[in-house]
Amino acid sequence: MTKLPGVGPAKLTEIASAAPAWPSGWLARLPRQAATMLRLWLDHPSRSPLSQAVKADLAWLAATPQRHLLYPGHAAWPALLEQIGDPPPLLWALGDLAALEPPGIAIVGSRRPTRDGLSNAAAFGRELASRDWCVVSGMALGVDGAAQQAALEAGGRSVAVLGCGVDVVYPPRHARLYQQLLDHGGLILSEHPPGTPARPGFFPRRNRIVTGLSLGVLVVEATEKSGSLVSARLAMEQNREVFALPGSINNPQARGCLQLIRQGAVLVRHVDDMLEELSHWAVAAALAAPAATPLVSPSAGAPTSEGAATVDPLLRWLSDSPSPLDALVNLTGLAVPDCQRRLLELELEGRVAQAPGGWVRLRENA
Repeated sequence: MTKLPGVGPAKLTEIASAAPAWPSGWLARLPRQAATMLRLWLDHPSRSPLSQAVKADLAWLAATPQRHLLYPGHAAWPALLEQIGDPPPLLWALGDLAALEPPGIAIVGSRRPTRDGLSNAAAFGRELASRDWCVVSGMALGVDGAAQQAALEAGGRSVAVLGCGVDVVYPPRHARLYQQLLDHGGLILSEHPPGTPARPGFFPRRNRIVTGLSLGVLVVEATEKSGSLVSARLAMEQNREVFALPGSINNPQARGCLQLIRQGAVLVRHVDDMLEELSHWAVAAALAAPAATPLVSPSAGAPTSEGAATVDPLLRWLSDSPSPLDALVNLTGLAVPDCQRRLLELELEGRVAQAPGGWVRLRENA
């Protein structure tokens, strides 16, 4: 459908939401030129200009198991995208689809950050990865790339949404990060078919997918007129949480964040500030979804490190904000006795503690 003239994401979403019969209902709703082209392909595929493009796409998908085409109804389609006003009709994917399983937080910011901005982006990306959160961003220079690279190097997951085809490395200076995403369990997404070059008009629309995939958006550094503020606005429209790092009033790269804080964004000092705000999202998602398969069996003991491949299913949900036992049972999928036993083990290891209202995670350097 994306190959048809005059049929963009908004038109496709509009038609799909009506659930018309195939193909008659679709033909009736498509623009005339698009309907004519589709009818020719259905009746005489060998004569249709669509045939070559469809064959090329199918060949691209079949070349390696890392290539995927996601669409509503696909087992890996991100359910959060159904909550935004103009979701993409489909997503081309390159990499590991398991990167879509952990909860996501978008980290965005200046392409020309200060040294502190780069350091903060990497620190938040690394810490989120250690808590088994996925860092979502656009693989842009500066803050975005620093956060994603740190998450991957910490053994975590990251999803990059591009304003070009998933097989196009953009910006070219991020060729190493692009390869790291493919080699270390990351995922590259785009609503544009393979081979599509980067274009300025694609990036603002790319941002709605970055924020749509995430429970919240952290703006690390941004000027007063910045693409990161566009992402923050999109996040607000999508009913996502918006977080901002404060900075000096004399730093132009901090003024966008200060502006966001004045407008109601959550002032963030460390990761726990964000996870505390997002706890209601996690509980709601767990109550609405089937019980999750535990990432570590109850008898398996603690992982050797937080960045290990098998992350403890309890630590990922615990923060400075107390979490009650029933919420942890829903979030992890563990039975009540198994959850209680694992909490006791973690308490003996000095990694969690009981507090009024539930359980909290202890800081490693505390």
